Amino acid sequence: MALHELSAAEAARRIAAGTLTAEALMQACLERTKARESAVQAWAWLDPEQALAAARSADLAAPRGPLHGIPVALKDVIDTADMPTENGTPLHAGRQPAQDAEVTEQLRAGGAVVMGKTVTTELATYLPGKTRNPWNPAHTPGGSSSGSAAAVAAGMVPLAVGTQVTGSVIRPAAFCGVVGFKPSLGLISRSGVLAQSDLLNHMGGFARSVEDVALLTDAIGGFDAADVASFPRGPGRLHLTAMSEPPRVPRFAFVRTPFWNRSDAETRAALEAVAGLPGVIADEVDLPDDFAAAMDHHKTLCEADIAWNFRFLSSEERTKVSQRLQTVIASGESHTAVSYHAAAAARDRYIGYLATLFDRYDALLTPAAIGIAPASLDSTGDPLFCGTWTLCGTPALTLPTREPKSGMPLGMQLIAGPRDDARLLRTGRWLESRIAASDRRPAFG
Repeated sequence: MALHELSAAEAARRIAAGTLTAEALMQACLERTKARESAVQAWAWLDPEQALAAARSADLAAPRGPLHGIPVALKDVIDTADMPTENGTPLHAGRQPAQDAEVTEQLRAGGAVVMGKTVTTELATYLPGKTRNPWNPAHTPGGSSSGSAAAVAAGMVPLAVGTQVTGSVIRPAAFCGVVGFKPSLGLISRSGVLAQSDLLNHMGGFARSVEDVALLTDAIGGFDAADVASFPRGPGRLHLTAMSEPPRVPRFAFVRTPFWNRSDAETRAALEAVAGLPGVIADEVDLPDDFAAAMDHHKTLCEADIAWNFRFLSSEERTKVSQRLQTVIASGESHTAVSYHAAAAARDRYIGYLATLFDRYDALLTPAAIGIAPASLDSTGDPLFCGTWTLCGTPALTLPTREPKSGMPLGMQLIAGPRDDARLLRTGRWLESRIAASDRRPAFG
């Protein structure tokens, strides 16, 4: 196996054992990037010499954490004191933060090597960047964490960090055929990250296995008093739990959601096939009719919060962003306090109902996207099957399967209760092994 194909966990084990150096691993990732970047265009900023120098420094340092020496890519909305953070807009071209974001600090404190910055959509909203889908460059990679998902899928880097306000981790992970994990709201600090919504802004990660994304989340999770959503918790044990055997066979609630008929036939067939795998226990569960309005409520909160958080844009600057973003900001400014509070109240109702399901089931099984990545570069795809769970702040995990006809990746999504991230990862790893055994997982590369 080529070095760039190693899982983060295996590479970390070899580095710890002295049979692999961080420099050699970084060199392999850079060579893979050189071979694939012209087609994929995942990187917003990458300096190979700086990346190699950081890897050499890791080789000289005492081991500091489970990801010591492992390359990690950061979405270009996450501040880095030694690299530009341009937020996907020419308005911030050349922007150089004075200090690292909290997640950047956490990674570096644990010995990980920040390889570079990956492409985001405009201000992490809707206008696509330059990135292409590694499986077929005529297809979107999804968004807004476009470059993070594509870089991992193309083998350029084993781990990447992204953000999600609607479906910006789960959807690109599904489209690019990698594991995407959006933890519970507040598990990972958002300090030093482009702000869009206190209620909806989530951090998340990309990897090629559940084990790897658990390692990444342990490395960057933790309490931060500067983040209003952050909550106290003990030292990271997500990886330990994820790698343990469930005490019993997990039970899944197969939730089609009110939007099931808007998914394509291949998505429906793939999800039903996974629900029918040997040993999988999945009961069909319908959500109350009230959930049909979830995306409308999400839209109200998201637009209003974006309008508030993007007030830093001057009148002149607002004319220079995309027409779509101008429309979102104007719509957000038109929402009333009453409509905002009604949406927040609906959110509370949804969370309360879901709690009754999680008393009976280890996870909900639902689509991650309408279908495979659309054959278009003009949009990043529809986040219809992601927004409800982002609204509720629940952890979400997407596992890659594939569409037999085209061979393109499809994503299936698992949902657990708020702050039940460890059990979700354990359940996901259990199901991941069944999908791999069924030969429904897309081949790497």
